[in-house]
Amino acid sequence: MINSDVIRGHIDAIILKLLIEKDMYGYQIANEIKLRTLNKFDIREATLYSVVQRLESRELISSYMGEKSLGRKRRYYRITALGRAYYQEMLSEWKLLRTIMSAMLGSDVE
Repeated sequence: MINSDVIRGHIDAIILKLLIEKDMYGYQIANEIKLRTLNKFDIREATLYSVVQRLESRELISSYMGEKSLGRKRRYYRITALGRAYYQEMLSEWKLLRTIMSAMLGSDVE
């Protein structure tokens, strides 16, 4: 497992990237993160909902109630045009960070 402090600054980008691919509900987002990281990062439910609330309040994502499943409706999240633009900014920052870290750590990075 990775220390959550290492990922904290990138969690917005991770969630926005997933929502670019398709609308998802909270549990689905958490599962997808766990799956794609090969169980190396498991976002806590409280953290996830805190992040999506913040993203929604900044109008980077929006939510809607989906079909009933197992007797209850699920809240789905979708990325907005503003969210897509913000994701592109974050992606540029990530590329710069990767370049800086590679320059600083050199051959220690595989």
